[in-house]
Amino acid sequence: MFEAMVAGDVAELDGILSEDFTLTHMTGYVQSMAEWLEAIESGQMRYHRIETVEATLSTEGTVTALTARTRTDATIWGSRATWRLTLHSLFEPHGDDWVITGTVASTW
Repeated sequence: MFEAMVAGDVAELDGILSEDFTLTHMTGYVQSMAEWLEAIESGQMRYHRIETVEATLSTEGTVTALTARTRTDATIWGSRATWRLTLHSLFEPHGDDWVITGTVASTW
């Protein structure tokens, strides 16, 4: 996911996200997959570099979760900064693969 974000590869992201994927930003704003991918494609959201500091897999009931602490260098709606983000993503099986159903971003 992070590689596709930095590459601005919306086709790759579309392939690994569930149709009802949402991204909850650190501000609390919940963004649909379509809106997020459009923002990446238009350049409103540009990810320059994402460094994974720590990543942990866990199970929450029947759902698999990945919690990653990152340093994310991005330009979001015109403001560029490096944010220390915790990205909590939930996964579910989809055929022979897994898709990400949602990600919640917060700071650490």
